Amino acid sequence: MNDAVPAPAVGSPDSRRFRSSAAHGDVVVSVAGLRKSYGVNEVVRGLDFEIRRGECFGLLGPNGAGKTTTLRCCLGLIDPDGGTIEVVGEPVPQAARQARVRIGVVPQQDNLDPDFTVTENLVIYGRYFGIDRATLDARIPKLLDFAGLASKGGAGIRTLSGGMKRRLTLARALVNDPELLILDEPTTGLDPQARHLIWSGLRQLLSQGKTILLTTHFMDEAERLATRLAVIDHGTMIACDTPRALIAAHVEPEVIEVYGDDARAWADAHGRRLSSRLEFAGETAFCYATDPQPLLDALAHATGVRYLHRPANLEDLFIKLTGRELRD
Repeated sequence: MNDAVPAPAVGSPDSRRFRSSAAHGDVVVSVAGLRKSYGVNEVVRGLDFEIRRGECFGLLGPNGAGKTTTLRCCLGLIDPDGGTIEVVGEPVPQAARQARVRIGVVPQQDNLDPDFTVTENLVIYGRYFGIDRATLDARIPKLLDFAGLASKGGAGIRTLSGGMKRRLTLARALVNDPELLILDEPTTGLDPQARHLIWSGLRQLLSQGKTILLTTHFMDEAERLATRLAVIDHGTMIACDTPRALIAAHVEPEVIEVYGDDARAWADAHGRRLSSRLEFAGETAFCYATDPQPLLDALAHATGVRYLHRPANLEDLFIKLTGRELRD
């Protein structure tokens, strides 16, 4: 982000292009036919999606599915091999620098400068965008409060916990008051309290009209935040819709997890005939059903097993579409 440039002056050709693109509608990100290979490995294979202003668009997929490569292409950090990308009205990678001045990024790994204090990290980052010191002095206390770091402005980065560093990275991404936030697994490594604080802040940003592009491995995070979700695997999109619509379209509505020493034997004897679909993961049998009552009746008299009855969720969808095998 060191090469970010100030916003174009009013009346300049660039500023006229910004206004023109805004007039074309509320599409903040448009990706069409995106392809990217590393050697003989094609990581992204003809990906298409659009993100509209004010929505949180989630990218879900196993490790190696192409999520981070897609984000890096959208930021102009790597060049695609094919397809077109437009972000905040700018063609990428051709005008990536102009686009990035209007984007906030939270990368997978925190890259704060350990030689400076919390406030100094925000000031220095703001200067990359050409923001004057008076504006930064007014903006930074609000950002620290937003991140739950109001009392840590003078603290050194090395004294912060992992959760504090992650929240500071989010605050830093907001220094330039971006139109679009790109979040690559933003709550990885955080405890539940810190995750809920960030979720609350992100919902607040969405209510203010900000747009978010999110990758995450936390299904509850995606279900809480995402307006729409795209599930990608092996570089291709295999489903895209709202979380609830995806679950309804691809997964049976009721799930009974049966576990314990005799879970597999019980599932072989009863689960297969009473379930619409049966899967095993370790010692747990996952019984998917439209009508769970026959399963529950059978379990009422079972010994050597325990069970959990719940509605289908995004994790069930993710497993159904991408499989249960481990990915490197």
